[in-house]
Amino acid sequence: MESPHGAAVAAEDLGLEGPRGRVFRNVTFSAEPGALVAIEGPSGSGRTCLLLALAGRMRTTEGHARTGGLRLPKQAAAVRGIAALGPVPGVSELDPAFTVAEHLNERALLQGRYGASLRTLLRPRAERRAAAMARIDKALDAAGLDLATLPKSGRTSVRDLERLEALRLSVALALIGEPRLLAVDDTDLKLSDAERDRAWALLRSVADAGTTVLAVCSEAPENTLVVPTAPATTTDEETADAHPEAGRA
Repeated sequence: MESPHGAAVAAEDLGLEGPRGRVFRNVTFSAEPGALVAIEGPSGSGRTCLLLALAGRMRTTEGHARTGGLRLPKQAAAVRGIAALGPVPGVSELDPAFTVAEHLNERALLQGRYGASLRTLLRPRAERRAAAMARIDKALDAAGLDLATLPKSGRTSVRDLERLEALRLSVALALIGEPRLLAVDDTDLKLSDAERDRAWALLRSVADAGTTVLAVCSEAPENTLVVPTAPATTTDEETADAHPEAGRA
């Protein structure tokens, strides 16, 4: 049963074959709304491609999938409307030249302009600005990112963030749009054991709040729904280059 917030995700014999060979195959699973799903596998096993496919950003060639009750790949555009990407290299990366505040303000501005109703757009500017700040504060709280702890608060450049801080910022940016599905790549990349625990605790808290989370990793923690990927003959990056649906968010 669909939740008004989280999106159920399911796949049956889902597969993708690209110009350089098979990327992943025979992926079958079912996740309830608000689940934390770990897409587990070694680098090059198609895990990023599977993540993008379930978020409506890559067209599969075999099997069937549904996200939020929407059939993939036929209704991929509608899926993109309810899903948000956290960090995905080459697709939704942070701009190292931007400050944290610039990223947050830009995302809130875009959300207010393109994700708002006509009635909202007709509200006074001061009211719309206050609403944008409220969305930012809510997203930062959900991502566990306290700007006061950063070297220069909101004026801190992305290039100066620690890996876990950058992950929190990417999650906060995604949550500004209040998506039903959050997709995160390389969850455990370049993190210490303690940082990895904190990263998974973050994603668990997002899922517990109702948003379904798909997270790519090398090794899934306990108490997650694990979706393994099979060995592939091509890398995620090569296949993404061959599929324009995976363009920048």
